[in-house]
Amino acid sequence: MIWYEEEVVRVEKEFSKLTYQPETVFYGSSSFTLWATLYQDFADLKPVNLGFGGSTLAACSWFFDRLLAPVVSAKAIIIYAGDNDLGDGREPAEVCLFYRQLISQIRNSFGSIPVYFISVKPSLQRWEIIDRIKLTNSLIREEVSKDDFQHYIDIFPSMVNYQGYPRKSLFEADGLHLSSDGYALWRKLILQTMNIPVGTEELSKAP
Repeated sequence: MIWYEEEVVRVEKEFSKLTYQPETVFYGSSSFTLWATLYQDFADLKPVNLGFGGSTLAACSWFFDRLLAPVVSAKAIIIYAGDNDLGDGREPAEVCLFYRQLISQIRNSFGSIPVYFISVKPSLQRWEIIDRIKLTNSLIREEVSKDDFQHYIDIFPSMVNYQGYPRKSLFEADGLHLSSDGYALWRKLILQTMNIPVGTEELSKAP
Protein backbone atom coordinates (compact mmCIF):
# COMPACT_ATOMS: atom_id res chain seq x y z
CA MET A 1 0.00 0.00 0.00
CA ILE A 2 3.03 2.32 -0.04
CA TRP A 3 2.00 3.72 -3.43
CA TYR A 4 -0.87 5.56 -1.68
CA GLU A 5 1.40 7.31 0.80
CA GLU A 6 1.62 10.68 -0.96
CA GLU A 7 -2.16 10.83 -1.33
CA VAL A 8 -2.77 9.74 2.26
CA VAL A 9 -0.41 12.45 3.56
CA ARG A 10 -2.27 15.01 1.41
CA VAL A 11 -5.60 13.95 2.93
CA GLU A 12 -4.18 14.09 6.46
CA LYS A 13 -3.00 17.66 5.83
CA GLU A 14 -6.36 18.67 4.40
CA PHE A 15 -8.13 17.32 7.46
CA SER A 16 -5.74 19.16 9.80
CA LYS A 17 -6.55 22.48 8.11
CA LEU A 18 -10.30 22.31 8.67
CA THR A 19 -11.61 25.22 10.73
CA TYR A 20 -14.60 23.27 12.08
CA GLN A 21 -15.36 19.85 13.53
CA PRO A 22 -16.52 17.76 10.55
CA GLU A 23 -19.72 15.78 10.89
CA THR A 24 -20.11 14.11 7.48
CA VAL A 25 -17.17 12.09 6.20
CA PHE A 26 -16.72 11.30 2.51
CA TYR A 27 -14.33 8.34 2.34
CA GLY A 28 -13.19 6.50 -0.76
CA SER A 29 -11.61 6.89 -4.17
CA SER A 30 -10.99 9.61 -6.74
CA SER A 31 -14.69 10.10 -7.40
CA PHE A 32 -14.55 11.99 -4.10
CA THR A 33 -11.01 13.35 -4.55
CA LEU A 34 -11.99 15.09 -7.80
CA TRP A 35 -15.28 16.48 -6.45
CA ALA A 36 -14.16 20.12 -6.60
CA THR A 37 -17.43 21.52 -5.22
CA LEU A 38 -17.97 18.93 -2.48
CA TYR A 39 -17.44 21.36 0.40
CA GLN A 40 -19.91 23.83 -1.13
CA ASP A 41 -22.41 21.15 -2.19
CA PHE A 42 -22.69 19.74 1.33
CA ALA A 43 -21.78 22.82 3.37
CA ASP A 44 -24.71 22.39 5.78
CA LEU A 45 -23.48 18.88 6.65
CA LYS A 46 -20.02 20.07 7.78
CA PRO A 47 -18.19 17.72 5.39
CA VAL A 48 -14.63 16.47 5.19
CA ASN A 49 -13.33 14.92 1.98
CA LEU A 50 -11.10 11.95 2.78
CA GLY A 51 -11.07 10.57 -0.77
CA PHE A 52 -7.67 9.49 -2.03
CA GLY A 53 -6.85 8.82 -5.67
CA GLY A 54 -6.87 5.23 -6.85
CA SER A 55 -8.25 3.99 -3.55
CA THR A 56 -9.78 0.53 -3.30
CA LEU A 57 -12.03 -0.79 -0.55
CA ALA A 58 -8.99 -2.78 0.55
CA ALA A 59 -6.99 0.46 0.84
CA CYS A 60 -9.84 2.19 2.70
CA SER A 61 -9.66 -0.57 5.28
CA TRP A 62 -5.85 -0.48 5.36
CA PHE A 63 -5.69 3.26 6.06
CA PHE A 64 -8.71 3.34 8.38
CA ASP A 65 -6.69 4.13 11.51
CA ARG A 66 -4.87 7.01 9.84
CA LEU A 67 -7.70 8.63 7.92
CA LEU A 68 -11.15 7.76 9.20
CA ALA A 69 -10.68 6.87 12.86
CA PRO A 70 -9.31 10.35 13.79
CA VAL A 71 -12.57 12.05 12.73
CA VAL A 72 -14.07 11.65 16.20
CA SER A 73 -16.74 14.30 15.53
CA ALA A 74 -18.27 12.27 12.67
CA LYS A 75 -22.03 11.81 12.64
CA ALA A 76 -22.33 10.12 9.22
CA ILE A 77 -19.96 8.34 6.85
CA ILE A 78 -20.42 8.19 3.07
CA ILE A 79 -18.34 5.62 1.18
CA TYR A 80 -17.51 5.32 -2.49
CA ALA A 81 -15.04 2.54 -3.27
CA GLY A 82 -14.95 -0.86 -4.93
CA ASP A 83 -14.70 0.52 -8.44
CA ASN A 84 -10.91 0.30 -8.47
CA ASP A 85 -10.86 -3.10 -6.75
CA LEU A 86 -12.82 -4.48 -9.70
CA GLY A 87 -10.64 -2.57 -12.17
CA ASP A 88 -7.61 -4.25 -10.59
CA GLY A 89 -9.13 -7.67 -11.21
CA ARG A 90 -10.69 -8.43 -7.82
CA GLU A 91 -13.75 -10.65 -7.77
CA PRO A 92 -17.09 -9.34 -6.43
CA ALA A 93 -16.98 -11.66 -3.40
CA GLU A 94 -13.54 -10.28 -2.47
CA VAL A 95 -14.78 -6.71 -2.77
CA CYS A 96 -17.72 -7.50 -0.50
CA LEU A 97 -15.34 -9.00 2.06
CA PHE A 98 -13.31 -5.78 2.09
CA TYR A 99 -16.54 -3.84 2.60
CA ARG A 100 -17.46 -6.05 5.55
CA GLN A 101 -14.02 -5.50 7.03
CA LEU A 102 -14.35 -1.72 6.70
CA ILE A 103 -17.80 -1.77 8.30
CA SER A 104 -16.43 -3.82 11.18
CA GLN A 105 -13.72 -1.20 11.74
CA ILE A 106 -16.31 1.59 11.60
CA ARG A 107 -18.56 -0.17 14.12
CA ASN A 108 -15.66 -0.75 16.49
CA SER A 109 -14.65 2.92 16.40
CA PHE A 110 -17.95 4.76 15.83
CA GLY A 111 -20.64 2.42 17.10
CA SER A 112 -23.98 2.70 15.29
CA ILE A 113 -23.07 5.75 13.20
CA PRO A 114 -25.07 5.88 9.92
CA VAL A 115 -23.02 4.62 6.98
CA TYR A 116 -24.03 5.30 3.38
CA PHE A 117 -22.53 3.21 0.57
CA ILE A 118 -22.73 4.62 -2.95
CA SER A 119 -23.16 1.79 -5.43
CA VAL A 120 -20.32 1.14 -7.87
CA LYS A 121 -21.05 3.28 -10.91
CA PRO A 122 -21.55 1.99 -14.45
CA SER A 123 -18.78 3.64 -16.47
CA LEU A 124 -17.85 3.73 -20.12
CA GLN A 125 -14.23 2.82 -19.43
CA ARG A 126 -15.10 -0.28 -17.40
CA TRP A 127 -18.08 -1.48 -19.41
CA GLU A 128 -16.36 -4.81 -20.10
CA ILE A 129 -16.69 -5.70 -16.39
CA ILE A 130 -20.26 -4.47 -16.00
CA ASP A 131 -21.47 -7.93 -14.90
CA ARG A 132 -18.94 -7.94 -12.05
CA ILE A 133 -19.97 -4.41 -11.13
CA LYS A 134 -23.62 -5.47 -10.95
CA LEU A 135 -22.81 -8.54 -8.86
CA THR A 136 -20.66 -6.48 -6.47
CA ASN A 137 -23.49 -4.01 -6.01
CA SER A 138 -25.92 -6.86 -5.37
CA LEU A 139 -23.66 -8.47 -2.75
CA ILE A 140 -23.02 -5.20 -0.92
CA ARG A 141 -26.67 -4.21 -1.07
CA GLU A 142 -27.53 -7.50 0.63
CA GLU A 143 -24.87 -6.80 3.27
CA VAL A 144 -26.27 -3.30 3.86
CA SER A 145 -29.79 -4.67 4.33
CA LYS A 146 -28.66 -6.58 7.43
CA ASP A 147 -27.94 -3.40 9.41
CA ASP A 148 -30.47 -0.65 10.14
CA PHE A 149 -27.62 1.85 10.36
CA GLN A 150 -26.29 1.11 6.86
CA HIS A 151 -27.86 2.68 3.78
CA TYR A 152 -27.43 1.94 0.08
CA ILE A 153 -27.34 4.86 -2.35
CA ASP A 154 -28.29 3.35 -5.69
CA ILE A 155 -26.82 5.63 -8.35
CA PHE A 156 -26.78 2.93 -11.05
CA PRO A 157 -30.28 3.35 -12.59
CA SER A 158 -29.89 7.13 -12.88
CA MET A 159 -26.52 6.87 -14.62
CA VAL A 160 -27.67 4.73 -17.56
CA ASN A 161 -29.90 5.58 -20.50
CA TYR A 162 -33.00 3.74 -21.70
CA GLN A 163 -30.74 1.15 -23.36
CA GLY A 164 -28.96 0.50 -20.07
CA TYR A 165 -25.72 2.10 -21.25
CA PRO A 166 -23.83 4.80 -19.28
CA ARG A 167 -24.95 8.36 -20.05
CA LYS A 168 -21.95 10.09 -21.63
CA SER A 169 -22.92 13.52 -20.27
CA LEU A 170 -22.24 12.28 -16.74
CA PHE A 171 -18.57 11.52 -17.45
CA GLU A 172 -15.38 13.31 -18.34
CA ALA A 173 -13.60 12.46 -21.59
CA ASP A 174 -11.85 9.48 -19.95
CA GLY A 175 -15.20 7.72 -19.56
CA LEU A 176 -14.46 6.94 -15.91
CA HIS A 177 -14.52 10.10 -13.81
CA LEU A 178 -17.60 12.23 -13.29
CA SER A 179 -18.47 15.46 -15.08
CA SER A 180 -20.17 18.38 -13.33
CA ASP A 181 -23.52 16.90 -14.41
CA GLY A 182 -22.48 13.60 -12.85
CA TYR A 183 -21.67 15.27 -9.55
CA ALA A 184 -24.95 17.21 -9.59
CA LEU A 185 -26.78 13.91 -9.94
CA TRP A 186 -24.77 12.27 -7.15
CA ARG A 187 -25.44 15.22 -4.84
CA LYS A 188 -29.18 14.92 -5.43
CA LEU A 189 -29.23 11.15 -4.83
CA ILE A 190 -27.05 11.37 -1.71
CA LEU A 191 -29.24 14.04 -0.12
CA GLN A 192 -32.44 12.18 -1.03
CA THR A 193 -31.16 8.95 0.53
CA MET A 194 -30.16 10.88 3.66
CA ASN A 195 -33.70 12.33 3.75
CA ILE A 196 -32.36 15.85 3.44
CA PRO A 197 -34.59 18.12 1.33
CA VAL A 198 -33.11 19.25 -1.96
CA GLY A 199 -34.36 22.71 -2.94
CA THR A 200 -36.29 23.12 -6.16
CA GLU A 201 -33.44 25.18 -7.60
CA GLU A 202 -30.94 22.35 -7.04
CA LEU A 203 -33.33 19.72 -8.38
CA SER A 204 -33.85 21.69 -11.57
CA LYS A 205 -30.10 21.78 -12.17
CA ALA A 206 -29.59 18.04 -11.67
CA PRO A 207 -29.89 15.89 -14.82
